[in-house]
Order: sequence, then structure tokens, then C-alpha cells
Amino acid sequence: MKKLLLIIALVFTTQFSKAQELESLLLAADDASLLAENYMRPAMNGLMYSMNNGWYTTAKTHKKFGFDITISANASFVPSKDEMFDFIASEYQYLSLPNGETSLPTIMSDNDSETLVDVSIPNGNNTFNVGSFEMPGGITDDLPANAIGAPMVQVGVGIPFKTDVKLRLVPKVSFDDDVEASLIGVGLQHDLMQYFGPLDKLPLNVSILAAFTKMDVTYSIDDDSISDDVVVTNGQGEFKLNTWTVQALASLDFKIVTLYGGVGYNNGSSSFKMKGDYNLTYDVEDNNGNVIGTVSETISNPMNLDFDANGIRGTLGARLNIGFFKIFADYTIQEYNTASAGIAFSFR
Repeated sequence: MKKLLLIIALVFTTQFSKAQELESLLLAADDASLLAENYMRPAMNGLMYSMNNGWYTTAKTHKKFGFDITISANASFVPSKDEMFDFIASEYQYLSLPNGETSLPTIMSDNDSETLVDVSIPNGNNTFNVGSFEMPGGITDDLPANAIGAPMVQVGVGIPFKTDVKLRLVPKVSFDDDVEASLIGVGLQHDLMQYFGPLDKLPLNVSILAAFTKMDVTYSIDDDSISDDVVVTNGQGEFKLNTWTVQALASLDFKIVTLYGGVGYNNGSSSFKMKGDYNLTYDVEDNNGNVIGTVSETISNPMNLDFDANGIRGTLGARLNIGFFKIFADYTIQEYNTASAGIAFSFR
């Protein structure tokens, strides 16, 4: 889990630092946020869908003070339609593609080609070229599958009224003195069979689940993170993610095998903010490429990205019961279909 949080903290600056002149991207103001949102969206959507998985392996709740420790891995598969995004020139005030591309690879594309992007600043009736950068391509050639993974460890405890409380927790941790990350998730699963009299003696179990996850990552951005031509004051990257899910669960619980499933609704939102003041020094060129001056400018809080993912979901899975040791796997149909697998130690 700590590795996941560190990856999230670094992925934004790492990908865009491939541009040799990242300061040019910062000059693009709102255009930079729009371009980065389009590029990163499938990774953020996949993460949100993954975080809403792995909350249960049965609809049956624990007896009072029974508990389980569950270790799972969730992988949300990026649909092919989200491997590329349309570059609509009219939506960008400062950015243009000199080679005329109309679509670009997202971070979750197998097309790792970089794309040249020009940055121009309008001034009255004139437009001045202030630089260019290479937009990074996709990264999935380096992945075993085009999917976003989320490993998870959680603890479930039975409390009165045939209800389980589930907890996911990573206390605030620091990496390399400039990254801080934390995660908390809470779920409640309540048995419904208790309200149907003798039916609760059947191997069939039915329950409802509501769960919420919150993740925060902050990291420092200094001059070395960007370029020799940029002076950073109070630079900070801030990533936040919130997801919740509500599901109706059912399972057939036998001694050796459990068959389980659920239907429900997912919701997720995440944001990335690049805060601080960034003093840039850059050359201004006319339309013929001639340098006509040098400008120093301070850009404050240059990036503000927002993502959301929501929709209905349906899950089917199976669990092998070897005493208190469990092995499980399931598959969820949703916008980003998600596979989950793992082990659990369950008592009472």
C-alpha cells in the first residue's frame, strides 16, 4: 500500500518532467490543466474503480467479535476507447499541435510516441511563440496488462446486530522527507437474513454494504523537480481521492466453497493541485522564430485537475474455504471492469 501511495505522488511530475521544457507547459495556464486531465483521466478512473473493490468475499457477517484479515489485489482494466483522447484545438487558447494531430495517447495507451506541442501567448493582435514541449506518450508497454492496480489490506470485525465493521488504514507516512501520504477506508456490512425468520438457517446469506475510502498525498516541489529556468516558492503537489460504494450482497456459503455476488453503485472523485509560485524566464519569438525579447513571469497555482467516476456495478466471485484460511477471486462488470483476488484469515 505504501508503494501505491508513493507511485500516485510521483506519477504526475514524473510523466510531465519528460518534457524538456516543462516551464512551457506551466505558461499554458488553464490549457495545462485541461491537457493533463485528458492525459491522466484513465489512470485516475481506474484507480477509483479499483479502490471500490475487494470489500467482501461473502454476504455472511461474523459472529460478535469474530474477525478477518483480508489481503487483496484489485486491477481495473482500461477500455480501449480511453487509450486515446481527442485534441480539440478550439478548447485550447495557448496550445497547438504543429504537426496537425487530432488525437493523442493517454497515459494508459500502448502508443509511447511523444507529441510536439507549441505554446503561444496572445498579445493584442499578435501571437508570440514562447516555447514548446514534448507531450509524453503511454506507459502500458511496461505493464503486464492495461490495468490500474490497487493492493489492499483490511480488517473486518463482527459487532452486535449481525453487522461487520471493515477498516482500511495507512497512517500518515513520509517518503524521502518530501512526500506524505495517508489512507483510511471504513465499511459497514449488515445481515438481512435475520429478518426473515427460519430462512436464516439456509446456506443463502443476503446483506447490504456501504463503504468509503479517502486517500491524501502531498509532496514538495522544488527547483530541481522542474527546470533550471524555473524558481519555485512554496511548491507543493496535492492529490486527493474519495470513493464510496453501496451494494446488495448475496452468497451461498458451504463448508468448502462460497459463491458470492453483489450489485450496486460506485462513486469516486479525485483531484490534483500543483500549488505555489513558479517564476519563469523565457524567450519570446515572433512568427518567424526570431527572438524579440526575454520575459520573467510568475505563475501561481498552475494546475488544478479534477476527475470523477461513477456508475452501476455487478460482481460474481468464489471463495475456497480451508478452515480459517480463505482464497478468493471475483470479477466486477462496470465501466472499468475489475478483477480481484487474494487471501483471508477469518475466525468466527
